[in-house]
Amino acid sequence: MGELYIVATPIGNLEDITLRAINILKKVDLIAAEDTRHTLKLLNHLEISKPLISYHRHNEELRVDLLIEKLEEGQNIALVSDAGTPGICDPGQEIIKKCIEKEIKVIPIPGACAMINALICSGLDTNEFTFIGFLPLNKKLRKNKLEEIEKSNKTIILYEAPHKLKNTLKDLKEVIKDRKIVLAREITKIHEEFIRGSIDELINKIDNIKGEIVLLIEKNTISNKENKFDHLTLEEHYKLYEDKGYNKKEIIKKLAKDRNVNKNEIYQKFINKKEF
Repeated sequence: MGELYIVATPIGNLEDITLRAINILKKVDLIAAEDTRHTLKLLNHLEISKPLISYHRHNEELRVDLLIEKLEEGQNIALVSDAGTPGICDPGQEIIKKCIEKEIKVIPIPGACAMINALICSGLDTNEFTFIGFLPLNKKLRKNKLEEIEKSNKTIILYEAPHKLKNTLKDLKEVIKDRKIVLAREITKIHEEFIRGSIDELINKIDNIKGEIVLLIEKNTISNKENKFDHLTLEEHYKLYEDKGYNKKEIIKKLAKDRNVNKNEIYQKFINKKEF
């Protein structure tokens, strides 16, 4: 039975690869790469010649069975993404799950990870943090995730594409209002940059920004007591969610959860409000 190595590769600076990772890439029979052309550049730089097979989001389901077959035949395989650690907002989860099911050994080869390097240089609380990856595009799911961020008492880490960054910051401002934000850009590369400030300050600084981006958001520092809705009347509480665009069913469910009461009790209070 072969072994699957999850190999972290540089996120920019090609010197950020471990000796162990280099030795594993030399040792394995096959390298499964997110983009074979991108990985080939790294292998050429390291003077390593190995067979490559593409393994990316669009062919993940098709490739899993083929890779499992090769592992069961006794081949050792290294899984790499274009940059950083496979499985973190990159392909890898499916093959790892399948290997565990088949009792094939999965071995992590640690290395670069953009979110961790952004966090340790952010100046924000590193004791507890939540990594969200990319925010959902679906409006309802996105709204729910933004509300999670607003309530979280942990540092939040997001990935975002440059062309979507300004809209994401505007969405964040609408929900979390004013909080410290750190934008980490092009980590380990020539134009590495950390931009720190309020959401408004960042919005004013990011015109035509380029590169790989990590957003870090200060945790909610308001105490639980201050964060309750006890000071609101039921009507004010209702309007709070109504103004955010929720429909009646969603609002009643949220009010019941916030106030720890049965939703039928809330429903009776607003029986004459807009019909379902």
